[in-house]
Amino acid sequence: MPFPVVNEASLRPIARGLGRVRERDEMKLRSKYVAIWSVIAAMLFLTSALPSAYGLEFPMTTRIEIEVETKALTTQEIPVLSAAALYGSIDLAATPVGAVFSSDLALVSAISRQVEMARSIVGAKKVAKIILTEEFGMNDSQFSCLNSLWTKESHWNYKAHNPRSGAHGIAQALPAEKMSVVATDWRTNPVTQIRWGLRYITIRYDTPCKAWSHFKSKRYY
Repeated sequence: MPFPVVNEASLRPIARGLGRVRERDEMKLRSKYVAIWSVIAAMLFLTSALPSAYGLEFPMTTRIEIEVETKALTTQEIPVLSAAALYGSIDLAATPVGAVFSSDLALVSAISRQVEMARSIVGAKKVAKIILTEEFGMNDSQFSCLNSLWTKESHWNYKAHNPRSGAHGIAQALPAEKMSVVATDWRTNPVTQIRWGLRYITIRYDTPCKAWSHFKSKRYY
């Protein structure tokens, strides 16, 4: 098959088409450049015309004028009272808060005296008798049984400790950690030991005399 004949006349339309395409592309490129530079110019104008977040200028001080009635202030005298003037003439015990505070102090003082008393054998017996009669409502005969029971167990010595069984204290609690239901100071506080022992006796035997009777037959309670 013969090749077509190409001459200058046949190439002119193609050249004109390519030229138009080139011109159109150049126009598009120029319009893009114009748009980009327009955006850049607008941004530069905005940054120069409007303050930025860091460039805002605020007044360093603000002045507020308040009208004050000077006459009212000058005519009023405010006395400055010392602590002695404020509280020296007040009977704290007569106030509700002071009464509670005073009663709490008295209670703490009484408990401290009771603990110190119970560190001796005689004192421990006195404390146990008071608790047994006043708090548990039992009579002197029940205390007599309690005295016999705890004399056999520990001789009323709050430091008494059985190295074989681990029993500890006036009531010889076994295991000794059971006394923590009353207080965690059971190792050194004789009143805690007495209260736990009376609690244990009334729960298990009802009275000290019944516990003493069980001890005499079984050698433990």
